Amino acid sequence: MKLKIFSILVISLIFLSAFSCTNSSERSRKPVVKIVVTPNKKNLVSGDSVSVRVAVKIKDGELEKSALYLDNELIETSDNTEFDYLIKNFKTLGKHQIKVVATKSDGVEGVSFQSLEILSDIEPEMFGYKIINSYPHNTEHFTQGLEIHQDVLYESTGENGKSGIFKKDLTTGKILKSVKLEDKYFGEGISILNDKIYQLTYKSQIGFVYDLNTFARIDSFTYKTPQGWGLTNDQKFLIKTDGTEVMHFINPADMEVIRRVPVYDNQGPVQYLNELEYYDGYVYANIFTTNLVVKIDPETGKVISKINLEGLLPVTYDPKKPVDVLNGIAINKENGKFYVTGKLWPFLFEVGLIKKD
Repeated sequence: MKLKIFSILVISLIFLSAFSCTNSSERSRKPVVKIVVTPNKKNLVSGDSVSVRVAVKIKDGELEKSALYLDNELIETSDNTEFDYLIKNFKTLGKHQIKVVATKSDGVEGVSFQSLEILSDIEPEMFGYKIINSYPHNTEHFTQGLEIHQDVLYESTGENGKSGIFKKDLTTGKILKSVKLEDKYFGEGISILNDKIYQLTYKSQIGFVYDLNTFARIDSFTYKTPQGWGLTNDQKFLIKTDGTEVMHFINPADMEVIRRVPVYDNQGPVQYLNELEYYDGYVYANIFTTNLVVKIDPETGKVISKINLEGLLPVTYDPKKPVDVLNGIAINKENGKFYVTGKLWPFLFEVGLIKKD
């Protein structure tokens, strides 16, 4: 009886093994796709052209076609196992993905990816500064946003339980009007557009809209990025940062993001874009935890110049009156005067920019 059972098991195993081998040998194999990008260098810059060579190896069956994608947009197809494609004058900065999908006549696909990063072709001009005037600034205000509208200073502040928006006299710092956020919100950047104040919050993924004249809250909006940092506008779109190198352009009519612009200099991505100001066709951004402000072309994301504000106010710890980092850019659009301050700083500075050799 045991011998009979053993024989049945052996026969069953042989049958299963044979079936498995037969099934394996009949299984169609995926095409192997190779992508070679020329020139093969790390620092590609805006305006460079790259050649993409695609080679497909078929182990069985026939190739039906290969599809070449750039950032998920189809740019070329071919039924040859090898072909070349020239991407001319790469202009969009940032990270890009090349993908090839090779499909056999039986529908089996092979996929391969290649990444590229395009830097700015501009070496930013460097600027220093001179102090023209200094004005009082509330040392209780953890500055997150700063804007001048009709010669009046508007400031948003952060920290849970202390966040709000303040309308101030520019030269005396006197508070003319204010509105406080609920304690659960950490206030971030603000921007004034069409007689409305738009305000971000830090990690709540919600923003608020206020009537400019009354400070009454009239609306709210949400955003998908994990954090909200800086906010400005170009008279048409709101421009938002989230701590990365990306500027988000938002349609105020429905608060939808219409485009994203990565910010790069000739060395790579410029991250930690924080408080923003739009003036004369450019975006100025404070780089968080540094004394640098960068001037950005909003159409391309290229950094045009850098302003080093080192020494404006030493960021040192004082147990009696601690100060935090530089944060706050305001440009008076009527006269071009440039103002900066920081979190808990005792002064608002008007500065003049000095080009460095």
